[in-house]
Amino acid sequence: MDESVAITDIRKITQAIEAILFAAGHPVTYDRLSDVLGIPAAEVRRLAEHMALSYNGEDSERGILLLCMEDGCQLCTKEEYAPYIREALGIRRGGNLSASSLEVLAVIAYNQPVTRSYIDAVRGVDSSYAVNSLIDRNLIESCGRLDAPGRPMLYATTPDFLRVFGLESLADLPDGDALALASATKYEEVSGEQNKAEEASAEDESAADVPADGVEETLPTEGATDETANEAEAVTSTDADEAEELPDPEEDMPEGAVGFTDLD
Repeated sequence: MDESVAITDIRKITQAIEAILFAAGHPVTYDRLSDVLGIPAAEVRRLAEHMALSYNGEDSERGILLLCMEDGCQLCTKEEYAPYIREALGIRRGGNLSASSLEVLAVIAYNQPVTRSYIDAVRGVDSSYAVNSLIDRNLIESCGRLDAPGRPMLYATTPDFLRVFGLESLADLPDGDALALASATKYEEVSGEQNKAEEASAEDESAADVPADGVEETLPTEGATDETANEAEAVTSTDADEAEELPDPEEDMPEGAVGFTDLD
């Protein structure tokens, strides 16, 4: 390209950037635009960010946005016109992220890089399915391994995450101090509860092998059993003797009196 155009005709350069991004349909890096336009990548980024002011302003009459990310930029449609675009082009609506996937994505975005065990501890449930789903959607990716026993995989967000959520960089995320603090607190609480549960389980197992204090199992001895039997026999014999000594109801009955047997 003519050097004079690359240096002096800024308007043509911005128009060229717009045309390239429109034709590409995907993010184009500043380095690539720099090679094509013959100006430094930093200058390309400055021009793209200046263009974004007119594309993304509240008073903009355009139906598209110019997203400027850390290493590139892209033209995309405004979200409010998505239903019209899908109907006009016959595009099937993609599945939305589930609540669990959004939770996992938030934990990763605000605390990256993180391991899956960290995510599970923060959420309190297994996150395998949500993590795999986000990887399939290219919203997160593995970025190495933690230097710890087992060397678990570390996960972080991708450039597509920024593009999908309309962010230039992770610095544009909403204030996450409260979320990060809550995540760390939750992690400590869950870990503490797990430790307490393990200690309680160990104490229960130990207590099962030791008889309770003050409780002694007493069994009657053979002699005591015989003595009790003799007492019961004595009581029965006494009752029988008393029954034999009872007077006949009609034996001492006065003359002329009527007994129960006479009523028949």
